[in-house]
Amino acid sequence: MSCRDAFSRPVTAEEAKALVACFGPDDCYGVAWSLLHLIETGPNPVLTTEPAPGADEWHHRLRTRAVNGGLVPGNATA
Repeated sequence: MSCRDAFSRPVTAEEAKALVACFGPDDCYGVAWSLLHLIETGPNPVLTTEPAPGADEWHHRLRTRAVNGGLVPGNATA
C-alpha cells in the first residue's frame, strides 16, 4: 500500500485544506503531483484567493488550475 492509497477518494473539504500544508520545497520525486491530484478530488477548490507572496510553486499551480478550470474567478494563465 502506498501513502496515497491511505486516503479515501474523494477527500473531504477539511482533508483537502489540511493536505495543502503538506507541499514541500520541491516535487519530491513526483509525490507533489499525486498530492495535488488528491487535493483536487475534494468538493471545492481549496485556494480561492491568490496565494501569498513567497508561496511555493504548488500553491500557485493549484490556484492556477482552479482558475483555468473555471472553478474560481481570476485570470486564466498557462
